[in-house]
Amino acid sequence: MSTTDDRVSGNGGAAPAAAGWHPGLRESYLFDRNVIADIQRAAREGIYDIRGFGAKRRLPHFDDLLVLGASVSRYPLEGYRERCDTDVTLGTRFAKRPLELKIPITIAGMSFGALSAPAKEALGRGASEVGTSTTTGDGGMTPEEREHSDVLVYQLLPSRYGMNPDDLRRADAIEVVVGQGAKPGGGGMLLGHKISDRVAEMRDLPKGIDQRSACRHPDWTGPDDLEIKIHELREITDWEKPVFVKVGATRTYYDVQLAVKAGADVIVVDGMQGGTAATQDVFIEHVGIPTLPAVRLAVDALQELGLHREVQLIVSGGIRSGADVAKALALGADAVAIGTAALVAMGDNSPEYDEAYRRIGSSAGYYDDWQAGLDPAGISTQDDELAARFDPVVGGRKIANYLRVLTLEAQTLARACGKSHVHNLEPEDLVALTLEAAAMARVPLAGTDWIPGWTGAR
Repeated sequence: MSTTDDRVSGNGGAAPAAAGWHPGLRESYLFDRNVIADIQRAAREGIYDIRGFGAKRRLPHFDDLLVLGASVSRYPLEGYRERCDTDVTLGTRFAKRPLELKIPITIAGMSFGALSAPAKEALGRGASEVGTSTTTGDGGMTPEEREHSDVLVYQLLPSRYGMNPDDLRRADAIEVVVGQGAKPGGGGMLLGHKISDRVAEMRDLPKGIDQRSACRHPDWTGPDDLEIKIHELREITDWEKPVFVKVGATRTYYDVQLAVKAGADVIVVDGMQGGTAATQDVFIEHVGIPTLPAVRLAVDALQELGLHREVQLIVSGGIRSGADVAKALALGADAVAIGTAALVAMGDNSPEYDEAYRRIGSSAGYYDDWQAGLDPAGISTQDDELAARFDPVVGGRKIANYLRVLTLEAQTLARACGKSHVHNLEPEDLVALTLEAAAMARVPLAGTDWIPGWTGAR
């Protein structure tokens, strides 16, 4: 999405102080300058807007929850002397070789095509350095990614782009993607200027032609067919690899139960704050539900089946800090996945490229035209010259540092609650700041014991 002057300047919709403004002018709430700009763009171009990143509207999120640290009624752990463990095992239900990770933070699926090859390599380097996993994304597995990822999850998407049974066997787990948080019910896009020779060969596509990924798998029409597909994947991998099922957060309770019934080892729930390389702006801002209620609904579904913790839950969509991690775990997740935050950690939207961002009509902190392939940081591009700017070794080090900080922050909060493992965090350790967050997360409003709308029934 092309950024307007207002978005770049950060005025946030306030009345302009520039020449021409005078007291008495009042901007419309419904038709503010950004809305007017969008209407005029649509009238001028005659096609919906496409962009990357994720939802930019204000949505209930983990910031609306607070952690209750220990005082007299609870006893904290001393960080310098008492351990707080962070390990997690994923895929214990059926797989012969579940994933043993040192931290409960993984790298979400982001494709080669959307990202440059050096960026994919950096994600693998960083994840491996701290003992966690990364994920292929649409378009297949690159040699750089497999070489530098100690634990690699292979995504099986509706498009089947880059699908290779041999690569699937070389992966450590398989993630069947039914939907993504930024576009549940819709497919992604990869515009022609990002279909390089290598991307075209991997995806069996013509070079330079816009590609739209399918929104549903070609060989099943419902949950019974998903069960057949999962069984096929287990057969092809000799029942060794865990099978994840990823859903975009919409009808989360029922989607999770059906995925579990189909035989999933791990459920990945992606809230609407999840990022995307490219899709319609109207999808990003208006489809799906926030991550906050999605966690609780997924946990409800697993508890109803008596399989909470036996089937592991990974939550993604807007995870930025160790506080987000700790709160997701307290609500019942086993792990989280990061995508957009990982790109930012590697240098996306970095101030050092502000001048270059401005030359393409944006600014550092506002750049969301990931679909354009013009990323000055060399991350969301297939342009060889731009990609060469990005050092995968340095990028990998930044990712590792960021993951360490997230883990340390989550440990700090867990110790403050008296927990010897981050997975011992629980809903009782949380309160909400708003009525919406209290109802969605089903934790009390701060200073009360009131959970709005809670009657004891789902």
